[in-house]
Amino acid sequence: MTRVFQDVPSWIHKRETLLHGKSLGFIPTMGALHAGHASLVERSKRENDLTLVSIFVNPTQFNDPKDLEKYPRTFEADLKILSEAGADFLLYPQSTDLYPDQYRYRMQENDLAKHLCGAHRPGHFDGVLSIVMKLLNIAQADHAYFGEKDYQQYLLIQGMVEAFFHKTKIIGCPTIREADGLAMSSRNTLLSPDDRKKAPRFPQILQSSQSIDAIQKQLTEEGFVVDYIEERFGRRFGAVKMGSVRLIDNVKI
Repeated sequence: MTRVFQDVPSWIHKRETLLHGKSLGFIPTMGALHAGHASLVERSKRENDLTLVSIFVNPTQFNDPKDLEKYPRTFEADLKILSEAGADFLLYPQSTDLYPDQYRYRMQENDLAKHLCGAHRPGHFDGVLSIVMKLLNIAQADHAYFGEKDYQQYLLIQGMVEAFFHKTKIIGCPTIREADGLAMSSRNTLLSPDDRKKAPRFPQILQSSQSIDAIQKQLTEEGFVVDYIEERFGRRFGAVKMGSVRLIDNVKI
């Protein structure tokens, strides 16, 4: 059974006595968990003695308040998934625990964070990097696991940890997909039934051998609103909207 810590001080107080020199893996999440998150827990369990997961819907990474408001919150289902996957601990803090300074202090990156999703979501990665640095400091884990669906996020977090000589090693894990090819995401639950049927066309078209212009044209013709299609780091990145839901993905070229 996963042991739940509902505030930061209780985890910090127990951290050293719980670990007793054992290695710790950490998976920070915003909840609405799925099989992709479970796969991160399973990998952490293979590579560490103990595994900690956090659930916190981080307000500072949402540039649209409506997006924050509608983000799915499914604590009981999440706890069941974590228990079945074998997570040892869950940190479930409140905003007052993590932002006692009201977000006066924050992390920024001034290159990669301005491109891809960063170009379309001002301030998003400031919020991501700030909360991840806080959580890494709280967890004090040996390893932290991030899915490669959010590959830009993974690179930024990896770079931040290296730049600030943090003890935690950042590990990227392959994207887990639904049977129809759609990358697993908490946001998929917000798709209407009709949009959910159409959504797998996004990764199918993204990984085709067409040019970027042709991919953008085809996605638009099939009802997607395209934020961007770009190629970097030997990958093709895409972000689209299907209805009111924003989907991102990337595939190796």
